[in-house]
Amino acid sequence: QVQLVESGGGLVQPGGSLTLSCAASGLAFSTYAMGWWRQAPGKARESVAFIDRSGSATNYRDSVKGRFTITRDNAKNTVYLQMDDLKPDDTAVYYCKASSGFIEYWGQGTQVTVSS
Repeated sequence: QVQLVESGGGLVQPGGSLTLSCAASGLAFSTYAMGWWRQAPGKARESVAFIDRSGSATNYRDSVKGRFTITRDNAKNTVYLQMDDLKPDDTAVYYCKASSGFIEYWGQGTQVTVSS
């Protein structure tokens, strides 16, 4: 079955960095666009970053532009989110999503907490 497993979350001070990973299995990874989403307590889930199937096109929500970088390694079936200059507002559960047409799969999420 399809599995997306996120890792790399944790507690970090404001201004710090974290790198999230999402390892995929059970799907033809290179045929799926990948995205990172997040959900803070009491808020709706929101898109953070997107990368196309080849890794040649990316986009980001405005609040993370210049601070977050999404990349993928199709040979390792893994997508990454490098997060720099983290802010308390970045605190959330981060999820990866694989999508191809109307098909989508979600991971279970990893907690990121930015606090001093």
